[in-house]
Amino acid sequence: MRILIVDDNKIARAILQQLASQVKDIEVIGECESATDAYNFLQEQPVDLLLLDIEMPGMTGLELTKTMGNKRPVIIFTTSKKEYAAEAFELNVADYIVKPVTPARFLQAIDKARELVESDSTDVEQMDDEFVFIRDSNVVRRLKMDDILFAEAMGDYVKLYVPGKFYAIHTTLKSVSERLPASRFIRTHRSYIVAVSKIDTVQDGALIINDIPVPVADTYRSALNKRMNIL
Repeated sequence: MRILIVDDNKIARAILQQLASQVKDIEVIGECESATDAYNFLQEQPVDLLLLDIEMPGMTGLELTKTMGNKRPVIIFTTSKKEYAAEAFELNVADYIVKPVTPARFLQAIDKARELVESDSTDVEQMDDEFVFIRDSNVVRRLKMDDILFAEAMGDYVKLYVPGKFYAIHTTLKSVSERLPASRFIRTHRSYIVAVSKIDTVQDGALIINDIPVPVADTYRSALNKRMNIL
């Protein structure tokens, strides 16, 4: 993975550089001390992953992320403040690390990012009532429609969850929702589409599917209750 480190603190950049140097499959291709410098860097060179601070003079890391829109690298926020976490995850970043960054926490975040970066998928190719075909790296893979548990939007990707794993597809949730049959799937949140038949329980405002909690937004709750035909 090609990584760009963005932090206005020189020591923080050095720590991230040192941690990254211990992971064989990643390469730090640059460092920037401001979000503006990072924006300009990204216009010139391809980057797989941003290690991005939030509080910086001028443009913040959150503002940079919003500026890049959907055409952006995978992002891990690194910050000394916890209070930005909710807003950060609304932007569908890979992870959010509160400084000081420990080696174990760094590796955990890199593993999350790697799952997205290494998926060279581009789209859902075609589907019918029984199967969905996805491009998984250089292989077109057939998934049984009945195996799909739910879809989760994450940045430029959509994760399609099946029992025991997920596939990260480089597409939008809107595109996936247009192709998944409405007779089987329903939107429960702006970032989630679920297979109605896979819902195990509903508790504390969330669905439980295969032991995984999936949020339900108030906007979608009424339609979901009707589809579930709750007694």
